[in-house]
Amino acid sequence: MFLGDSCSCIEREREVGVGEKMVKLAAAVIVPLGVLFFLSGLVINLFQAIFFVLIRPLSKSTYRRINRVLAELLWLELVWIVDWWAGVKIQLYTDSETFKLMGKEHALVISNHKSDIDWLVGWVLAQRSGCLGSTLAVMKKSSKLLPVIGWSMWFSEYLFLERTWAKDESTLKSGLERLRDYPLPFWLALFVEGTRFTQAKLLAAQEYAASSGLPVPRNVLIPRTKGFVTAVSHMRSFVPAIYDVTVAIPKSSQAPTMTRLFKGQSSVVHVHLKRHLMKDLPETDDDVGQWCKDIFVAKDELLDKHKEQDTFGEQLLRDIGRPKKSLLVVVSWSCLLAFGVLKFLQWSSLLSSWKGLTLSAVALLVVTLMMQILIRFSQSERSTPGKVAPGKPKNGGDSSVSVQKQQ
Repeated sequence: MFLGDSCSCIEREREVGVGEKMVKLAAAVIVPLGVLFFLSGLVINLFQAIFFVLIRPLSKSTYRRINRVLAELLWLELVWIVDWWAGVKIQLYTDSETFKLMGKEHALVISNHKSDIDWLVGWVLAQRSGCLGSTLAVMKKSSKLLPVIGWSMWFSEYLFLERTWAKDESTLKSGLERLRDYPLPFWLALFVEGTRFTQAKLLAAQEYAASSGLPVPRNVLIPRTKGFVTAVSHMRSFVPAIYDVTVAIPKSSQAPTMTRLFKGQSSVVHVHLKRHLMKDLPETDDDVGQWCKDIFVAKDELLDKHKEQDTFGEQLLRDIGRPKKSLLVVVSWSCLLAFGVLKFLQWSSLLSSWKGLTLSAVALLVVTLMMQILIRFSQSERSTPGKVAPGKPKNGGDSSVSVQKQQ
């Protein structure tokens, strides 16, 4: 009993220690970064709204070019967290021809969904390729309700779906058609596994594969192909390539998360990128769907090899550097907003009364809560999926389109 009580006390002390650390983290990191991100984001949202109302009706192409710059100014702040605050090392493995073409052509990007920050990894690669402001993704419909980040995605023409194919089919098709006249190279990300990888979801996928006579996955989930097939059928004529991305975490590194990023803790992420010509894909929808499934079988084998060698092959490793652009943007925003806030406080005398102090405290609390929502929204789902009946994938399987929960 004494030993048990001691253990319980130790556990409670640990929990209290973790709680205190989270409070300190919120005060020291999340609040200042949150204030910077949300104030600058609201300014960008305002300009996006103005140009959407005034410019887009006159010239959609001009609006898209302007919005590309505005969106990049916002996304660069998150790239800065990856590159300069946390110092996450993203190592790209691809052939020299693909490396030269990145950012110079439209591309449909499909990837396994390994970590909480796969979307940020994609943004870093897009920034290095010069197309950060024109990166797009298929997202959950609720994502567009997120202040700042979701609003900016809406202005940037991300595709928002409900995960119900009967409702999403027409939405997806019309959204893809709107990209036909996009004036600059874009990347459209589609996570065909439909959710982030967890061990619980892998077990459910393995059970379903075994009962259905499919290859049993070890490192990926079974792709849901209806969204992919629709994307290929509508984009084949104006998108030349599919970027097949495989994300892996080396044994020597912890998996990156949003919490680790805000703590300034570094990680290493390996990214393998293989380019497939859209014209080389099969013609029929069924064959395109099977092509996607075969790609994930090959991806599974590639991840097996990565586990053994802890690399995708040194001959494919490309230097993507760490440009100072995101650092300059964050420093500029910090100086501009600090000056603006200081002048506002001097003008309003907000901190000279209890009412003003209360309003300021509430504003900081709101920012902290919004940043916590962003962190939780980026985390892997922890629920354990139910068993999948033979012949009937969970959540309708292929009957639902895969969407990115982010971002």
